[in-house]
Amino acid sequence: MTPTHMNITLAFTISLLGMLIYRSHLMASLLCLEGMMMSLFIMTAVMASNAHSPLINIMPIIMLVFAACEAAVGLALLVSISNTYGLDHINNLSLLQC
Repeated sequence: MTPTHMNITLAFTISLLGMLIYRSHLMASLLCLEGMMMSLFIMTAVMASNAHSPLINIMPIIMLVFAACEAAVGLALLVSISNTYGLDHINNLSLLQC
């Protein structure tokens, strides 16, 4: 395993651990999810540059589009929740409350 692949895998693993540890705060979860998406984007870009197939060159762009959509939806959800409840704690959210 090259140092580049090891660093990308380590970044993904650290983001995944952060997602598991800080799952009670929505903002921290979104940041960890964004870190995971960026490490996956870099990994697909490295693999696309190594593979000389024209079909795989579009994969990093598709991954970046999904990451942008995920970030937009996550931030909209964060703004909506913080305006409604005043907090970003996921534990305080319940569908049974009025």
